Amino acid sequence: MLPSPPLAALSKAAAAAAARRAATVAARSRRRLLVLPAVASLVPGPPPALCRRVRLMPQLEGPRAPPPPHGRGFAAAAAGGDGATLDAGDSELVVVSFYRFADFPDHAELRRPLKELCEELRVSGGIILAPEGINGSICGTPEAVEKVLNFIQSDDRLKGLRMIQSPVTPEDEAIHHGHTSQSPVGAGEDAPFRWDHVRVKLKKEIVALGDPGVMPTKTVGKYVKPKDWNALISDPDTVVIDVRNMYEIRIGKFKRAVDPCTNSFREFPSWVDDQFQLAESDSQLCSENNDNTIGRQSEDVNSSKPKELPRVAMYCTGGIRCEKASSFLLSKGFKEVYHLEGGILKYLEEIPKAESLWEGECFVFDKRVSVEHGLAQGTHKLCYGCKKPVSDEDMESPEWEYGVSCPYCFATKSEEEKERARARQRQFETWGVIGGPDKGRSPKRLEANHTAEEPKQLSSSV
Repeated sequence: MLPSPPLAALSKAAAAAAARRAATVAARSRRRLLVLPAVASLVPGPPPALCRRVRLMPQLEGPRAPPPPHGRGFAAAAAGGDGATLDAGDSELVVVSFYRFADFPDHAELRRPLKELCEELRVSGGIILAPEGINGSICGTPEAVEKVLNFIQSDDRLKGLRMIQSPVTPEDEAIHHGHTSQSPVGAGEDAPFRWDHVRVKLKKEIVALGDPGVMPTKTVGKYVKPKDWNALISDPDTVVIDVRNMYEIRIGKFKRAVDPCTNSFREFPSWVDDQFQLAESDSQLCSENNDNTIGRQSEDVNSSKPKELPRVAMYCTGGIRCEKASSFLLSKGFKEVYHLEGGILKYLEEIPKAESLWEGECFVFDKRVSVEHGLAQGTHKLCYGCKKPVSDEDMESPEWEYGVSCPYCFATKSEEEKERARARQRQFETWGVIGGPDKGRSPKRLEANHTAEEPKQLSSSV
């Protein structure tokens, strides 16, 4: 047995944990209103009373109306035909996530006009263009977003975008800080986005699986409506697979669902090969987050013969990953492959909680972090150290420090990385943006650029 630590060490650790929790509470209250100092000075001079909120999105005149409730009254738009029609309710802004697989070899030609249109209409977000189609999530006024979606669908190959629409609260108009391309909420997977500008990126895939032979434009599994999903996954002969990542599955999943224990979607093909074909009797599913029912289900999978592949039902957040995964399974010889149309979000929107087979909350790639039935705001928060969801219980851990670390990333970060995170958090709490008023750029360089631009502005005015 290991010796117990001295009482002094325990007291010190407890005091440190208490200090972190106090800092977390203070940070939460401060982050509700993001402020920047007056533009007249780049040095921290003016007192907080002279600071103002920066609004980055166009505002309508008149009093602000409260945002509409989530759920059935704010249905996702399913665009078909010649244009998109958005149900905006009383909200000034909307967020629309969309995708479509298509044969799109000349995708690069769309980047510039699409980016210019978004900038002109002040639509923010992230859009990915690839030879296999388009994937994006954008935010703006209903009229502006509708114009962007109609412009995209002016190309016949991109008509019929699959879309999910959500309202935006006034707080979400503030700068959405801390996102990187290496994180779950960075640009890339499911096209997450920042609120202060638009990114239109060119990539090899709109959702990265890493297998160029998988083509959802040629073949996909059978779509299952949310109202028919319960019957399918309740059948003991159906293997239910969650194609999301571990950090997403950790906070919620469907009953009987198998967790492939992947850290990224690229790992899914290897898991399928190992689980169903290459190691029939020896492969074992990760037991974390899987109950006894799932354990018995995995035994059935492992005992099946290579040519007797089971019926599979898959699901993901909004539908894009399981649509591509279904194409992959069909290419591997599976005959019965089903996937949830509209993903978990559509299911939670349409199916009453009393009839639901969903357990927990659904991780989403925006500032809500998680949602429950009816798309109501969930209880999880985001660790800005690793961009993974944390619960209230996680935030009671001595390893939790707001903006720095949580129980899931504390051991993987060096002290140098934690110090950088603390410095970044102090910048945000002081200035409202990462990097201070200069956004991390050299003040001298900013001044030189400003001086160089003055003659241009003068000549144009003359």
